[in-house]
Amino acid sequence: MRDDGEQLANAGSMALTIVLPDGTSTSIAPVAPTSTGIYAHDYTTVQAGRHTVRWVATGINAGAYTDQFDVREATPRGLLSLADAKKHLNIPASSTTDDEELRGWIEATARVVEFFVGPVTRRTVVETHRVGSVHAVALREAPVLEVVSLSPVLTGGTTYAAADFDVDGSSGIVQRLDGSRFTGPLRITYTVGRAVVPANISHAARIILQHLWRTQRGSARGPALAGSDDYSVTEQIPGLGYAVPNRALELLQPDRLPPGVA
Repeated sequence: MRDDGEQLANAGSMALTIVLPDGTSTSIAPVAPTSTGIYAHDYTTVQAGRHTVRWVATGINAGAYTDQFDVREATPRGLLSLADAKKHLNIPASSTTDDEELRGWIEATARVVEFFVGPVTRRTVVETHRVGSVHAVALREAPVLEVVSLSPVLTGGTTYAAADFDVDGSSGIVQRLDGSRFTGPLRITYTVGRAVVPANISHAARIILQHLWRTQRGSARGPALAGSDDYSVTEQIPGLGYAVPNRALELLQPDRLPPGVA
């Protein structure tokens, strides 16, 4: 806080409100200054997502300030470990200055790769399919490792056991083994990803990460990040622009999703 003369000064009283991703909030008041005009509060997060912070000073030197911070998921998507990424970028393992920023780019790289080849990291998906009576259901993400449950949305509907249906992991098509129809609407819980990540996908991830990191750092990282054919970008990807180097696209080609598969 600062007074009218722009000097650090305490407020009459300071309150803090944190709005969590689910819309609930927690309030802390009063918050004592750690030194003249400086206020801080340690908050242990309990949810992943965007948090909004609102500081309100009342009385002398009244004012207000709003900010945000994001909390990552406990198990974020990431095709590369932090150590693997630093090794590829020629960042010494002992250097931790850029670790937090690098983690964000590792997650961004995973999303870009999965845009082309579908889920790579293992995770659970829950979907509602508002179908009537059908022979097969097309899951929205593939490859599929396992269908955990297939249950009705409406009371009195049919629950299907795993022994009742077959799953084509590569396409995500689920059909009944006896040839009968599914009756919906259905809520399907399933697991996607790859048990083993092919080398072409992991190497494409390294190239994309290095390209994205270079756009942040320019040539400051030395010859290892200088321009080369491997990092040339000539193809504009709808929704991604020029974020993917040509060499990465070539490496991902054998595993690219067929049209119509998300």
